[in-house]
Formats: sequence, structure tokens, C-alpha cells
Amino acid sequence: MSITVGVLSIQGDVCENMAASHQALDEMNISGNVIPVKTPSAISDVDVMIIPGGESTTIGLLTLAGDTLATLGERIRGGMPTLGVCAGLILLAGDVTDRMLGGTGQPLLKVLDIKLERNSFGRQRDSFETILSMKPLGIGDFPGVFIRAPSVTAVSPDVEVLSVYDNRIVAVKQNNTIGTSFHPELSGSTELHRHLIGMARR
Repeated sequence: MSITVGVLSIQGDVCENMAASHQALDEMNISGNVIPVKTPSAISDVDVMIIPGGESTTIGLLTLAGDTLATLGERIRGGMPTLGVCAGLILLAGDVTDRMLGGTGQPLLKVLDIKLERNSFGRQRDSFETILSMKPLGIGDFPGVFIRAPSVTAVSPDVEVLSVYDNRIVAVKQNNTIGTSFHPELSGSTELHRHLIGMARR
């Protein structure tokens, strides 16, 4: 079975996520492709989607302008395995506030039934790395790279908490959608990318 991984290529760590996805496919001995996604038509061509870190407001506005946001939401609700990283997690959330500014008013996909706080761990200068675990996925000792990271402040009963750091939720899963506050593509590990690709094979 060939699998096509799409990386939303509006802004953010696009190259890093594409490289991690290529490596994950190789490590799993799976035939597949990794493609940049910029248009609604390209979304229909992928089996797995990654929404990378970047400025979430910019990503939301740019995708909304081309109807990509609506098309992406339809595919995710239809069961397409999806990973939202940092700003990608923000885009997936149902409700978002900013630690400094309050309400954001930004476009959201609302596919994760969570409340989220932007810049929860501080600004760029407050970036850090720590070791996390995502035991529900069978992943332990995972390097978590936090850059202007959000945190999840509330979840519905339909949302599974995957990881907590400093008493704050930093990774969640609902149906086939995973969201992380941290950047797995910068960790040097492909475990989460491999798990995501594996979801498309089930």
C-alpha cells in the first residue's frame, strides 16, 4: 500500500516535516510520497496531513482565503489522519485565547474539542527542550522542543490527553487527529510521524 503524506505548505517548518515524513516512510519500509499542500485540490490527493508550526493567525487567514480551510476540515472530519504542530494545533482547536492579548478571533478548524492558550510558555526567547512521554501511543522519552508553544487548558470527554508537562496539557488526540504543543519534526525522532503514518494503514 502506497501512502501519500501532505504537509500544509503555507508557512512554518514545512521542510523539516517533509524530511521527517520521508525518513519515517523509509524506516517503516513503506512505499509513499511526501508532497507540499497549498490548494484544496491537493488535499484530496493525500492520505495523511501535517499542519506544521508557524504563525497560526497567518496560516488561518491564508488558508481561509483559498477555501483550503474548509476542504481541510472536511477531510479531517472524514477520518484523515492529521497532525497539528504548535500553530497547527492552534488551527485545529475549538476555542483559542492568547496569554497576553485575550481573544484572537482567528479562523479555526474546530476539529479538536479543546480550549487552548497561545504563547502559554512565553515568547521566542523562552524556547526550551525537555523529555516527554506519550504513553497512550506507546511513545516514551521523546524530546519535546517548545518554541512559543501553546498549551491545552480544557478538553472534552472525547479528547484523549497524550502528554502533560509542568501540569499543562501539551499533546492530545481525538479520533484520527493528533495535536502537539511541541515540534516533533525538530526532535531527531520520527516516532510520532511513524505513528501518524501507521494510522493510515489501519
